[in-house]
Amino acid sequence: MENNLKIDEFIKKVQSNKQNELDLSSDEDLSIAIMNLISIEEHFFFTAGKTGKPGYFDLLKQAREMRKELMLKIVKDSEGEVWCISKHLLSTSMRLMEVGTKALGQDKKEEAQDLFKKAYDLYSLFWGINLKLVDLGDVKKIDDNQIDIKDKDKGGIMGKLGKVVQYVINCCKE
Repeated sequence: MENNLKIDEFIKKVQSNKQNELDLSSDEDLSIAIMNLISIEEHFFFTAGKTGKPGYFDLLKQAREMRKELMLKIVKDSEGEVWCISKHLLSTSMRLMEVGTKALGQDKKEEAQDLFKKAYDLYSLFWGINLKLVDLGDVKKIDDNQIDIKDKDKGGIMGKLGKVVQYVINCCKE
């Protein structure tokens, strides 16, 4: 399948680049900032509802405008619902990280690990879509852990995208 080849070629390209010129660490930081702006929007909404103070909606609007402006730096393709898909992938990933962190604090390690894996998978899918490694029109269900019939690794699209994120996005590179 085309997605499998795109991802494998992308991983090989990154691995062969000794200087790792393809550094998306700034974009990764920006994606985390966008996650937090989405959370701020939610908090302003609930605070307005709980307090009955409409001024919080004005703050929500400002945070939303900032989030939209910053998302344009990463989400280049607005085909169909890619914009909204991207926003929801980021927000869901962030929420699962938060719930996982709470579970970890309650010594629910297995539950936390499951939530963290789901959060990472969704975050990887966000990057797969926005780096154009996933053609949403070609995504088909073969096996729960296969991209296509030729996928011997059976890591699935999430597993392969997770590898891409590991190779490409290095937040420690300054």
